[in-house]
Amino acid sequence: MNDARILDAQQIEDIVNGRQGDAFSVLGMHAEASGALTVRAFVPRAGSVKVVDRGSGKAVATLERMHEAGFFAGRIPRRRKRFDYLLRVDWDGTSHDIEDPYRFPPILQELDIWLLAEGTHHRPFEQLGAHPMEFQGVAGTRFAVWAPSAGRVSVVGDFNYWDGRRHPMRLRRECGVWEIFLPGVEAGARYKYEIVSGDGHLLPQKADPYGFSAELRPATASVVARLPERLPPPTAERAAANALDAPLSIYEVHLGSWRRGGADGSEFLSYEALASQLVEYCREMGYTHVELLPVSEYPFDGSWGYQPVGLYAPTSRFGTPEQFRGFVASLHRAGIGVLLDWVPGHFPTDPHGLGSFDGTHLFEHADPRQGFHRDWNTLIFNYGRNEVRNYLVGNALYWLERYGIDGLRVDAVASMLYLDYSREGDDWVPNEQGGRENLEAIAFLQQLNRIIGTERPGAIMVAEESTAWPMVTKPPEHGGLGFHYKWNMGWMNDSLEYMKRDPAYRNYHHGEITFSTVYAFDENFILPLSHDEVVHGKGSILQRMPGDDWQRFANLRAYYGFMFTHPGKKLLFMGNDFAQEREWTHDYSLDWHLLEAPPHAAVQALVADLNRLYRERPALHELDCDRAGFEWIDYEDAGQSVLTYLRRGRAHGALVVVVCNLTPVVRNGYRIGVPEPGGYVEVLNTDDSRYGGSGVHNSGRIASGDEPSHGRSQSIVLTLPPLATVVLAPAT
Repeated sequence: MNDARILDAQQIEDIVNGRQGDAFSVLGMHAEASGALTVRAFVPRAGSVKVVDRGSGKAVATLERMHEAGFFAGRIPRRRKRFDYLLRVDWDGTSHDIEDPYRFPPILQELDIWLLAEGTHHRPFEQLGAHPMEFQGVAGTRFAVWAPSAGRVSVVGDFNYWDGRRHPMRLRRECGVWEIFLPGVEAGARYKYEIVSGDGHLLPQKADPYGFSAELRPATASVVARLPERLPPPTAERAAANALDAPLSIYEVHLGSWRRGGADGSEFLSYEALASQLVEYCREMGYTHVELLPVSEYPFDGSWGYQPVGLYAPTSRFGTPEQFRGFVASLHRAGIGVLLDWVPGHFPTDPHGLGSFDGTHLFEHADPRQGFHRDWNTLIFNYGRNEVRNYLVGNALYWLERYGIDGLRVDAVASMLYLDYSREGDDWVPNEQGGRENLEAIAFLQQLNRIIGTERPGAIMVAEESTAWPMVTKPPEHGGLGFHYKWNMGWMNDSLEYMKRDPAYRNYHHGEITFSTVYAFDENFILPLSHDEVVHGKGSILQRMPGDDWQRFANLRAYYGFMFTHPGKKLLFMGNDFAQEREWTHDYSLDWHLLEAPPHAAVQALVADLNRLYRERPALHELDCDRAGFEWIDYEDAGQSVLTYLRRGRAHGALVVVVCNLTPVVRNGYRIGVPEPGGYVEVLNTDDSRYGGSGVHNSGRIASGDEPSHGRSQSIVLTLPPLATVVLAPAT
């Protein structure tokens, strides 16, 4: 039989040379106008190919070789009704029965197609990506990828010798998604997409934007993995632990350098080892939450995860997705919440990533004034595109629902909000109103937070936003961005600037330490001493403290006392809690050996006690985000660099008095006004000898007297220890 009568020779050449954009119109079983059935297959290196009736197991036709590269075709005699079949392929004298991917119908359903096209499919990861499954009784994997402008898209992997000619996909034109079901491909298989642009250029092979697992760097392939099962919503207890009136003490962790293993200390700990060691450490220290620097797969260790390529894949540096999920579950069993640092603001230019994905600027803006970050040499998502918003919103839900993450800290929100962020002159494009606000990014963030609030109540969204943008933590329906919390970068910058000054000159800069209370309740704040404050030549937090060794540690202890009694939730980067000496680097473990030295162990003991005090005293957390929770006693004693203030809880009598003496001078007979008559006792003193201090105390019950002070009818007289924060509470 001469198949040229039923197939154009150019179509064969296009298949053989990987130029056919509609392989399903050529390959597989087709009915001719006469009603006869034809089967065509491209099987490189095959000696012969037969068609086998899947039901009977009998060969019903031998296909003719139409091209030496391995294109076979032929009619099925005496058959006019389609049937399930196998291809019996002879390779070097050995016969194998294989499934033909081109006999299977489309898998994506019409509803999903339209939701994807409209950008209203909140969980696109359920349809896109690689999904091991059984289809029509055959085990394999369904692949689907959005690439609307591509001329041809193929799945390539170990299973087809990375040959893009073998498995071109079917285009669903309604939504620009290419799909194919590949029989026999199992979880664990490595794969990428080979894409030919609309104008015929072969692009670098691309990792799957929705890949659920990835190879360990420097390899860059996606790995077929099952979609994790959906977890139930947070329990009432877990949701309450995220609330505005709850104590949030967050331990920020870079998993690759928290602690390392191996004989030379160079090996990453696995998720399983971290589930044991990190969980125990957090429980001992009293942290309520862990915040992980980005764990979405990233190619370059030095980016710390902030240049992710595989947003849906937990990094393989520490194990499998299943092991990461077990790690999260271990933290939950210990009563510790898990927050993820999440990066929707930009993505790297690595060839296997999202950039120019289908030969066009699909995920990013085409104009570099909108689509390229000068600071980070990264690309910027096009938030005005439905499918891009779909991709990002779906990713947020994915981590919350499929891994049980308690909340997301959204990185670099300021860079998303301003079109002229870190740009000069005319290197930016104004919005439609002529302004600098990124209206599309604003709408995206509002949509994101609205959907999270609806679909995953109890989870929290945290903004790293470093400007004075208004209403970051107000609801979208009231014009806000809809976050639950915002990092208080102003507090962090001002307080660190103050603390690094010689105490002899702090009186001239008193406003740096008091100013934060002016705006402390404009947003729901988290006070961060994060990884950003211990890198790029800034030194460690301890290195910022002036004076000799004793004064440095005393300053640090006093500062932590100020932090834990200041309105706002708390965040400490790993190593800060035991006074890491050197600046952090991602290449090495923290210097845990420092805990053998008393000053470092003492700081660690103080932080554990601060965590306990913060959790146990409602006055220190219940009204963190409410003006009623804070009241100055005296903010004007610049001459002696002393601060005195009250923190209150909701219940009557739930209060503490805080005094910070930020000079190395013991101040005897220091009188302060107090809100209620009665006795007061020290509940924490950072100068305690247990913490490496000098041991200056106010022992026993301190009775108030009728002498007015600071506008109050009652007062107490204290001895202020040097460079220390003292917390007092009504005696019971």
